Amino acid sequence: MRSTITGTAGAYRFTLLAGAATFALGMPGVAFAQDEGPELDAPESSNVIIVTASKREQTLQETPIAVSVTSGDVIETAQIRDVLDLQTVVPSLRVSQLQTSSATTFIIRGFGNGDNNFGIEPSVGVFIDGVFRSRSASALSDLNMISRVEVLNGPQSTLFGKNASAGVISIVTKEPQYEFGGQVEAVYGNFNQVFLRGEVTGPISDNIAWSLDGTYQQRDGIGRIVNLDEEINNRNRWSTRGQLLIEPTTDIKIRLIADYTNIDEICCQTSNLVVGPATAGAVAAVGGQFPTDFFSFDNFLNVVPVNKNENYGFSGQVDWSLGNLTFTSITAYRELRNEFIQDVDFTSADLTAEGRDQGVDTFTQEFRITSDFDGPLNFLLGGFYFDEKIRQDSFLTVGNDLRNFAAFQAAAPLVPAGTPGAAQVAVGNQVLAGAETGLGLPVGSIFGGDFLSRERFSVDNQSWSIFGTVDFEPADGLVFTAGFNYTDDRKQFGLDFAALDPLANINLVDAFIVGATGGTVTNRAAFQALPAANQQLLLGLGTTPCGAAGAPPQAPACNPLLGLAALQFQTPFPAVPNAVEDGRTQDDQLTYLLRVAYQVSNELNVYASYATGFKASSVNLSRDSRPLATDFTAGPGRSTFGAPASPILNAGLAVPNLTTGTRFAGPEKAEVYEIGLKGQWEGVGFNLAVFDQSIDGFQSLAFTGLGFALQNAGQQSVRGFEFDTTITPTEGLVLTFATTYLDSVFDSFPGSVLGDLTGQRVGGVPEWAIATSATYTHEFGSSGNKLITRVDYAHESNTDINNGLPTFNRALGNTQIFAREVNLVNAAMTLALDNGLEIGAFARNLLNDQFVTTVFDGVAQAGTVSGYPNLPRTYGGVIRFRF
Repeated sequence: MRSTITGTAGAYRFTLLAGAATFALGMPGVAFAQDEGPELDAPESSNVIIVTASKREQTLQETPIAVSVTSGDVIETAQIRDVLDLQTVVPSLRVSQLQTSSATTFIIRGFGNGDNNFGIEPSVGVFIDGVFRSRSASALSDLNMISRVEVLNGPQSTLFGKNASAGVISIVTKEPQYEFGGQVEAVYGNFNQVFLRGEVTGPISDNIAWSLDGTYQQRDGIGRIVNLDEEINNRNRWSTRGQLLIEPTTDIKIRLIADYTNIDEICCQTSNLVVGPATAGAVAAVGGQFPTDFFSFDNFLNVVPVNKNENYGFSGQVDWSLGNLTFTSITAYRELRNEFIQDVDFTSADLTAEGRDQGVDTFTQEFRITSDFDGPLNFLLGGFYFDEKIRQDSFLTVGNDLRNFAAFQAAAPLVPAGTPGAAQVAVGNQVLAGAETGLGLPVGSIFGGDFLSRERFSVDNQSWSIFGTVDFEPADGLVFTAGFNYTDDRKQFGLDFAALDPLANINLVDAFIVGATGGTVTNRAAFQALPAANQQLLLGLGTTPCGAAGAPPQAPACNPLLGLAALQFQTPFPAVPNAVEDGRTQDDQLTYLLRVAYQVSNELNVYASYATGFKASSVNLSRDSRPLATDFTAGPGRSTFGAPASPILNAGLAVPNLTTGTRFAGPEKAEVYEIGLKGQWEGVGFNLAVFDQSIDGFQSLAFTGLGFALQNAGQQSVRGFEFDTTITPTEGLVLTFATTYLDSVFDSFPGSVLGDLTGQRVGGVPEWAIATSATYTHEFGSSGNKLITRVDYAHESNTDINNGLPTFNRALGNTQIFAREVNLVNAAMTLALDNGLEIGAFARNLLNDQFVTTVFDGVAQAGTVSGYPNLPRTYGGVIRFRF
């Protein structure tokens, strides 16, 4: 089954699958609005789930927050490997992998942004054992030794700070135990999938326990680089974690954790949805090949991609109970090293490759004090400090075929249609040679070097916050809560960009003026000294393109150089900081929470809340970083000669072809109104949350081919509801159903790269998402042996993947938007013996559903659209032994 366009067939298929799911699907251990771990002695037979979403231990029913919880047992049973798989059981969460193994996006309720730009602050905060992982590249380790995963929906800035304006993913691992035990697991599946994991724990003394766990995952590529006879989209990663639990007294608990993860993979599978004329013509003319069948998993590249990621760190948590007060300290230091080289034109032609070498060093410290008084008042008060340093060295290469590729395009206006590719390339090389001579450049210098660009980017970020909540219970079961968070965030950033192709460093309008004046005008001062009428005449001629194939106008009534503008792929910008741009941001914000919760009965709870959220300014660490319009105004055709006075120009910082844009996006401010209802009876439970959520100044990040356009998006809002239920109709059978409805709209976004999006539905946000499952446990008498069978289904309704692409869709008036519908069925069966041995089988994407995860404009290939397909069906067998 495939889903790439909107239509009625997808809706009909959904109806069939959803109908079947109503009867057959379900899953135990997934619940909404709560958290729990095995270390919190809840009876095995109980459906009570303990969560820490509010940084206190509460039952799911008591927690007045929309939270979904996936237990460690479900993660094992469903063969959920990492956070990419997690979205199949949490309908409000969407996770996608993009250009590299480490480029992953997290979206909750339709809010989030990409992580292929390390300068972008996350909207969804990821915490592992209470430690903030500032970039998703540092949160990609396999889910091992997991107690539970909590997904908190909506702004959570009151307790989790500046990076939780859309929500939080909190992963809680198992604590070391004082009884020796553990488990080992081995999986083998199709694509030669090998997955090994193990965990062991035990005592060192009466008050010290330890644990050690690790994973190893390897899989052949699901795709093939045809021309290189290499695989792509493989898996090759491993991780390890060690823990110590020290309890010197009954009131003090110390937990120390060290972990390391290594990824070395060939990523990622791409293909073409549309092959444009530049791809079909220019790439073919230089002997390149390119994919034409999106779901064939055939790739054509001239280099094998490199994706390497090292992520490691240490954390220590101390909990000290003093009667009715508990002091908590969490200290952490982490390092992330990320490296990749990618053929970004995605053809076998040797055009260009991108490389990045990134490093992130992060120190965090949290203190908090929590009360547990018998009276009507209780409180939580804390502080958080964050210090991070980001460094990035990156480049774009000049491939051996790039000059001929450019020559083919330069000759296009001069030769008749149907001219053989080799002949057109020859004409184009004559054009380039003539241009080089006329511009005073060495012949062969345009696209004749080793690099198009080289960059060095950096961000130093210091942030601190104080936060707290007060609970007032004037009557039994009625609780009023008020909370606050004050955050101060400061960044210093540096952008050093070198555009190394000579053509990129020449403005074609200014070069025309130099030639038209016989060399008497060679700079802006000389041009500005001319009479105004002469200036306007020269600028008018300089910005008039010549007719194609000899059609009027022709020189000297036009500028014959303008045909080269399409070949100026990477133009320069002044380094930051400079005399005008200080390379600093400073944000501070007070966010708050107001909530009332009431326990109607032992089985039913209701709540209503209002909360605000905050995300600090983000820095555009990309080649599309440009000064603000308030700092510079370009002249016609990006002319410096004709540019009006501006701070950048007056300071002598203007460079050829400089345009305006953004260096950073300002802070986001979120708010949400929410009403919730939670019920729990024997054999059945449900959670309902209805919300109205908005973000002012949403930080929109659009991929432009070789960089990113970053800007604030006015206002984006979403209204909807989340509902989940768990039903145990008979002993051994557990059914679950969860659904999310989202009506997501750009309330105001007039200045997007696609034009005015105000009033449009937000692309990539499905109106409906469903996760449902059924699990049946058959016990073989009193032997202790049991057979566990599980089936689950995840659905996303047919939705536009985005609001359009800056090149392809904008040229078509934002029509022909690509769409996606998701219908995933997963199944697993495990025979668990009383002696600890378990044997099972599983299949993910059992029906081999096919859909497009995301799309992007072809790099330097106007009219081409590329994208990423979802993973095909995977299946295998598993052996596990518990001891």
